[in-house]
Amino acid sequence: MISWVIETICLLLFIPLISCSSSGAEKDSQIISTHNKPKILKIEVDGIERRFAIFVPDNTENRLLPIIFELHGGGVYIEDMLGETGKKSPYKLWIELAEQEKFIVVYPEGLNGRYRKPTWNDCRGDCLVSSEADDVGFIEALIEFLSSKYPVDKKRIYVSGTSNGGFMALRLAVTIPEKIAAVASVAAAMPAVSSCNYVHKPISVLFMNGTDDNHMPYNGGVLGNPPEPENGTVLSTEESVNYWVELDQTEKEPEYYVFNDLDPDDGGIVEKFSYRNGVKGTEVVLYRINGGGHSAPSIRERFSSLYEMYFNKQNHDIEMTEQVWDFFKNKSLK
Repeated sequence: MISWVIETICLLLFIPLISCSSSGAEKDSQIISTHNKPKILKIEVDGIERRFAIFVPDNTENRLLPIIFELHGGGVYIEDMLGETGKKSPYKLWIELAEQEKFIVVYPEGLNGRYRKPTWNDCRGDCLVSSEADDVGFIEALIEFLSSKYPVDKKRIYVSGTSNGGFMALRLAVTIPEKIAAVASVAAAMPAVSSCNYVHKPISVLFMNGTDDNHMPYNGGVLGNPPEPENGTVLSTEESVNYWVELDQTEKEPEYYVFNDLDPDDGGIVEKFSYRNGVKGTEVVLYRINGGGHSAPSIRERFSSLYEMYFNKQNHDIEMTEQVWDFFKNKSLK
C-alpha cells in the first residue's frame, strides 16, 4: 500500500509536452453487451491501441443517451477507477448514477509517461513527465466510435477529471468546445504556461478544488509536493475561474451556497459559487473545498488515513459524482 501511495505522489500530476493535433483514426471493433456491468475494451487510434471502460444502462429504448467521460489522475489505471483493485474510488459511483439517470459513462485510459504509468497530454507546456500522445484525437475517436454503436446524444457529451485528468478536461474545453457541452475539473486549474491553441468558445466549466491541496496549489504556482518545476505551473483557482467567467460572459456576482458540514473532522466546509447566465446558457461554478487536499470529495468512498498523510484531507460533505452530474445534466450544445 505504501509503495502505491508513493508512486501515486509522483504520478498524479503528470503533465505533457503537448501536441494539440486532434486527428484520430479509429479501428472498428465490436462492443460487448455490458449487461449492467462495465466492460474494458480497446480501440485503435492512429495505429496505437487504447483502452477504455464503458458502462451502458439498461432499459434505454427510444431515447438518446448523454455520455460522461471520466478521466483518471496520473498513474491511475482503469481498474483503479472501477474499484476493481480494492482501493477506494469515488469514480466508480458513476456506474449506479448512470443506471439511475440513464447515461453512458466511459473511463478512457492515458498512455504511459516518464514513470511508465498512464498519463494525459494536457495543456501544461512547462511539464516534462507525461506522455506526448494525441489524447484529444483519442477522445474524438471515442465519441465517433460510440456514436456509431449507441444512440448517443452528441449535444450532451460531458467530461470530468481529477488532477491530471482535470487538466485534460480543461484541454478539451479550450480545444474542442464545439463537441463538449460541459467539463468538470477536480483538483486542477488552468495552466500558467500553455502549449495549446485555444478556440476561445464559451463552454460551461466547473472547478472543485481544495484550499489545502499540497500537490496542486490552490493559489497557483509550481505543482508537486515538494514543488518540482518539471511538473509545470498553474494559475490560481481564482484566476482560472475568472478566465471562464470572462469568456462565457456570465454574471460577475456569483450565487453563493454552503453545504452542511457532515464531517467536522474532514478539514472544513464546502462553499459553492455559481456564475450564471453566460453566453448560450453557459455557467461557471466553483466548489471551494476548505481544508481539502488533493482528492475528489466523497461521502461513501473515503480514502485511508495513509493516503491523507501524503495528499491531505479528503472532504466528506459532498459526493463529487452527484454534484458534477447536477451541473452537467441541463447543459447542452446550442
